[in-house]
Amino acid sequence: MRKLAIGTAVSGALALTGLVAPAASAATPDLVFANVVVNKGKAVVVGTAATVKVPVTYTLTRPSDLKIDYVNNFAAVSLYRGSLKAPGNEIEAEDAPTCTTTATTDTTVTEACTETLLVDPEIYLYGAADATTWKAAGFYGKIDQDNDDSDGHVSRGYAYDAWGPLGSGVQIKRAAKATADASPEPVKKGRTITVTGKLTRADWETGKYTGYASQKATLQFRAKSATTYTTVKTVTSGSGGSLKATTTASKDGYYRYVFAGTATTGAATAAGDYIDVR
Repeated sequence: MRKLAIGTAVSGALALTGLVAPAASAATPDLVFANVVVNKGKAVVVGTAATVKVPVTYTLTRPSDLKIDYVNNFAAVSLYRGSLKAPGNEIEAEDAPTCTTTATTDTTVTEACTETLLVDPEIYLYGAADATTWKAAGFYGKIDQDNDDSDGHVSRGYAYDAWGPLGSGVQIKRAAKATADASPEPVKKGRTITVTGKLTRADWETGKYTGYASQKATLQFRAKSATTYTTVKTVTSGSGGSLKATTTASKDGYYRYVFAGTATTGAATAAGDYIDVR
């Protein structure tokens, strides 16, 4: 696929020249971004290492005489938090979108577009402030270059336009993990079982998972012969995200902790820990 990287292309070209970015000189193109949907309307949950692919769909209406070639000019949807003029952070498209013409008039072309934003936490997410609602923006970039120095002159310039916020945006959340360990095992029927565990979530600043304290988690049980879990009780995570609950041994089965998530953190379900009741 053709790499887009609008911001990198523009800033990189300018950096190579050692010039200060000029004011946009070209007229703003008459572009309309509509029906923007990010990640199918669902939150984006990101851990500390893996890149998350975020699909974006939208319609783009452009002047019929404006050709977008993704070499000298570009159009796509990006994400930002903060204000459009001074965003606190941005996530830009790296690949050119795929667009299909759906309607034309004498003066305009309307296209249905899809693109994928690659959210790499090591590149784009810096700390807790990034766990929030991000806004979508449509952008257009154009690079003008004259690299023929045979006449003793070269020039490089750019134009950049952005429109936003568009659609409802998207919530980016920190991924969470939960563990569960039931003991003693084996255990006699009627005796007390203690189920310990830990709730952690991604810390994008350190690149590690750290304890998530003061959060509600449910202890669930599934009998060996059953296919579904039932809730036993609800506990609150302690210091370092520690989880602990006691219950009475009744039959062979699996215990797990389930965390429903918060506005800034994704849900987590521990793997079931089997216990043998005799």
